Amino acid sequence: MLWLYLLAAVTVLAIALRRVVHRQKPLDDQLYSTRVAVDHVHSGVAWVRADGTIGSMNLAFAAILGIKPGELDGHDWLLLFPQRERAKVREVRSQLVLQGIAAFDVHIERANGSPAWLNMVLVAVHDHKTRFVGHHCLAEDRTREKQLEEKVQELTAALGRLKTLEAR
Repeated sequence: MLWLYLLAAVTVLAIALRRVVHRQKPLDDQLYSTRVAVDHVHSGVAWVRADGTIGSMNLAFAAILGIKPGELDGHDWLLLFPQRERAKVREVRSQLVLQGIAAFDVHIERANGSPAWLNMVLVAVHDHKTRFVGHHCLAEDRTREKQLEEKVQELTAALGRLKTLEAR
């Protein structure tokens, strides 16, 4: 008789386990597809944990910095910025915690020493109990636009000097 109760219990547990597995499958697929989408976005995306360490970074962000993907995972996220910009970044992050989103422009140096200008947007992430668990760091490389602006300013200044010389 005991074996009959054990057989019934195993059957019930097997059915329950099968239902749980079937519920998890769509969540696993959704998580995978989201991860693949973030990895292939052309803008830089990084996940920064609540303790201020980098959780992950997509290929585009790594390319902007001139590093290998995953190279900075687990390191302090302020390493992304030069020392002179860190006070501004800390201030923006404190605004992020209060407002939920913050944006700023920042000048960084790539791993090879070349300059880059980024437009950064920080988006706070909270868990189901509204506890701050970290933030997404979205980066748009504005280096080309900044270089073109500087070139236009140089040409405008040269044109102004030329007009001054012609007027004499």
